Amino acid sequence: MAFHEVRFPDNISRGARGGPERRTQVVELASGDEERNASWANSRRRYDVAYGIRRADDLAAVVAFFEARNGRLHGFRFKDWADYKSCLPSQAVAPTDQPIGTGNGAVNTFALLKRYTSGAQSWTRAIAKPVAGTVRLALNGVEQMTGWSVNTTTGSVTFTTAPGAGVAITAGFEFDVPVRFDTDMLDVTLDLERLGSITSIPLLEIRR
Repeated sequence: MAFHEVRFPDNISRGARGGPERRTQVVELASGDEERNASWANSRRRYDVAYGIRRADDLAAVVAFFEARNGRLHGFRFKDWADYKSCLPSQAVAPTDQPIGTGNGAVNTFALLKRYTSGAQSWTRAIAKPVAGTVRLALNGVEQMTGWSVNTTTGSVTFTTAPGAGVAITAGFEFDVPVRFDTDMLDVTLDLERLGSITSIPLLEIRR
């Protein structure tokens, strides 16, 4: 299998449904109490893009995209319109949005990260597919216009010179979700007005 660095059509993904999924084992005891254990350390996102198809041309675009990916075989990029930035949806990306590391004078490569915080709890998500041209970086709050590069296929940032010891490294960015089709068949319906529809087109986040 391979990953195709191409994004699913934005006009269709805008109407998709879905979001993060967790896997939790819940065991009910004889006393009526319960025990809960997390089977997954990280969430995995699922989407259904059938809801974004509004025209026959949209349907044709999805069929073509599906065929080019060989069904479930090859992965691709997907824009989750509910969560595609390092900041809140109403804000603009800033170089101080997310902490991604602290310099030690030796390490010069860091991974892009996004933290989800509620109260005292937080979860950190690795960002593997940043959008080209959107990444901004800062050292100790000062934006760096040069001296670094980003790999948009892995989400790693490399500095020409390793940040000094204790230097706070932050980043802002837009990103896509690496996904694949979760079906090898598209069930297409063509009505009397020749407006096609598909009952369900499931996508599943690729985790490595």
